[in-house]
Amino acid sequence: MPRKPFKAITTPHQSPFEQIRRTNDAGNEYWSSRDFAKVLDYSDYRNFEKVIVKARTACFNSGQRIDDHFVDVTDMIEVGKGAKRPAKTVYLSRYACYLIVQNADPSKEIVALGQTYFAVQTRKQELTEQAIEDERRLLLRDEMRLHNVKLADAAKDAGVIEPKDYAIFQNHGYMGLYGGLKAQDIHRRKELKKSQHILDYMGSTELAANLFRATQAEEKLRREKITGKAKANKAHQEVGAKVRQTIKELGGTMPEDLPTAENIKKLESESKKLTGCKPKDQIEESP
Repeated sequence: MPRKPFKAITTPHQSPFEQIRRTNDAGNEYWSSRDFAKVLDYSDYRNFEKVIVKARTACFNSGQRIDDHFVDVTDMIEVGKGAKRPAKTVYLSRYACYLIVQNADPSKEIVALGQTYFAVQTRKQELTEQAIEDERRLLLRDEMRLHNVKLADAAKDAGVIEPKDYAIFQNHGYMGLYGGLKAQDIHRRKELKKSQHILDYMGSTELAANLFRATQAEEKLRREKITGKAKANKAHQEVGAKVRQTIKELGGTMPEDLPTAENIKKLESESKKLTGCKPKDQIEESP
């Protein structure tokens, strides 16, 4: 969320909510709670603060980080004859504005207008964000297929030859990354059918963590010239654990707690229809 305010640019025939929208140097949009209160016809800002409290609670209950959508700042506001004084203000994201109009006085006509405006705009933003997430998943899933083959080759050079041994080797990587969970445990947590592949039901964040695990495990095996199944398994688990520790240090969500995504096969099919590309050869992977 931004902290440095900029004057809103207004044009005729814009929604009043669009007219008070601000942007920062990075092009990120936000709204000032002081401007918002005036548009919603709250003459006493203290009454509007009660609405903000309700919106914060709704934000928390929806599983969102409050600080990502409500930023407390001290702004300079005009008090008459050109004089200004510092006043507590909240910078609001589009989602925060949506929650506010949902909790504002419904008898106000402007509130009803705001509910429609932010519902539509929030939905548009969700669709855009989903398209970005879908594209990330497709790219990362392809990378995962490629690097799983490279990892398998590195494991083979280390002495992991039989399919059963390779499954054990892969499980050690998962155990490190998922806090002791094996592939079958992750499969159950995602409530997948026996034939379904866990990597096909991972979102971009989870895929990225697994891709990092795979690439770093391959490099470790080759760089340290590791030989022997036991040493290879240990190395893979250590890499997975290191990735997990990094996620923890950054305040991220543990992989096993991330939501199950839609089957990526559906996205791949839709992408092929749009581009007219022929299906790629699928690389065999362990679950």
